[in-house]
Amino acid sequence: HLIAQISREYVRLMKYSDSLYRCKLLKRAALGRMVKLLKRQGPTFEYLEQVRQHLSRLPSIDPNTRTLILCGFPNVGKSSLMNTLTRADVEVQPYAFTTKSLYVGHFDYRYLRWQIIDTPGILDQPLEDRNTIEMQAVTALAHLKAAVLYMMDVSEQCDHTIEEQIQLFESIRPLFANKPVMVGLNKIDIIRRTDLNSAKQKLLEKLESEDIPVVEISTVSKEGVVPFRDRACDALMAQRVQRKLQSKVPEPRDGKDRPAFIPASALDKSRRAERMEMDKPKEKAIIPEIWEGHNIADFINEDIERIFTDLKMQEKIRQDMMKYNDDEDALNDEEKELLKTGLLIREKEKMRHLESIMNNTEGPRISRKIGQKYTRTMEKFTEEMASLGVDITKKRMRHLHEDSARPIRGKNMTVGRSPSLTARTAPPRDVQGLPDLETYDKVQKMRRKGQAPFNRDSRKGEGDRHVYDLKPKHLFSGKRKMGKADRR
Repeated sequence: HLIAQISREYVRLMKYSDSLYRCKLLKRAALGRMVKLLKRQGPTFEYLEQVRQHLSRLPSIDPNTRTLILCGFPNVGKSSLMNTLTRADVEVQPYAFTTKSLYVGHFDYRYLRWQIIDTPGILDQPLEDRNTIEMQAVTALAHLKAAVLYMMDVSEQCDHTIEEQIQLFESIRPLFANKPVMVGLNKIDIIRRTDLNSAKQKLLEKLESEDIPVVEISTVSKEGVVPFRDRACDALMAQRVQRKLQSKVPEPRDGKDRPAFIPASALDKSRRAERMEMDKPKEKAIIPEIWEGHNIADFINEDIERIFTDLKMQEKIRQDMMKYNDDEDALNDEEKELLKTGLLIREKEKMRHLESIMNNTEGPRISRKIGQKYTRTMEKFTEEMASLGVDITKKRMRHLHEDSARPIRGKNMTVGRSPSLTARTAPPRDVQGLPDLETYDKVQKMRRKGQAPFNRDSRKGEGDRHVYDLKPKHLFSGKRKMGKADRR
């Protein structure tokens, strides 16, 4: 905004400059002020760049998709469970607060895409005393519609007893409102639930009595991990379906009709646009008195409709009176003769046109020998003999019929198809003038050797005489320009 203001100010000054040099000085002054302004904003730009880098490192969480959230004390096995369920590679260490930010992983269940969020560990302390790392987990639990998987360490290797873990669960329980919750007892490969003392087992049974499922799992031996995930996904899916079924549909409040309110100005505008349309001739609009500087009354004739009706009647009478007499009796003898001669001329022209098409059309060309064979037919042979006076009757030509053929004795003959009449193809021209194959190979070798110089010069053929470099550098470069010596 400030740079745009400076540019507008100096553009205004340039309009009143008296020379190009003055314009150049104004431009330099404007650019100097802009650079100085940018230098002052340097720390702000650095801070924005750090914010951009931090935002780019944040995970892309989709708040509307199916989500599972892992929460609990630090070092209870949340990251290990996420690495087991997904292909994520979250750092796992034996000390607390290894995970300092939210991590997102994805997996497929029932042909649907799910995301699982690994949150930093939460300590059992008031909300005011929690640090930024813990508040990330609290924010995710508060704002995301997801299934909550509360992880507990049965072996108590996380430096927190089961009583403390259940106390933390009760303290953050308001964040689980309207969310399916499940408790995962991790590290059962070290100690089983049945091996716990009666006091701790009663605490877990109390959770189960409040309709909170408690599942034993082990991220090391993978025992119970998949059933734990399946139960959580099914519970979240059932809740999402139930929420959709309970969505409210608007119902009519009473029997009153409440049409849409359209202001009168908007209606007038739409009607004005309709009046301007030319495809509504029946609609009567107000005719203005003055239009484009002309008085409309000067161009109106009161008798225009009567004149138009009279014109239509006159045109109809004229068409009825016009009768074309095509009778031949109206023509005299000379005109009839001319008409007949014209018809003969047209007929003759058509015949010449057809003969020209038949004579000039090129058909398939065959050799004379094969053409003669095609023309030798029995009908043509009979006509030629009859014209010579030779008597060819059925009695004399009996030996050419099938009845006079000798009977076949022995096995039946296999009669194949007669060979087709094909013209003999002429040999290629490069072989036609050579006596034998040895000479042909020798000629081909000589041709290849003769083509080598052209290929060496990268020419397209014998006729390629293109000069790619009209002025070679070694011929047109020298040191002295004044005298005879034009070479180095």
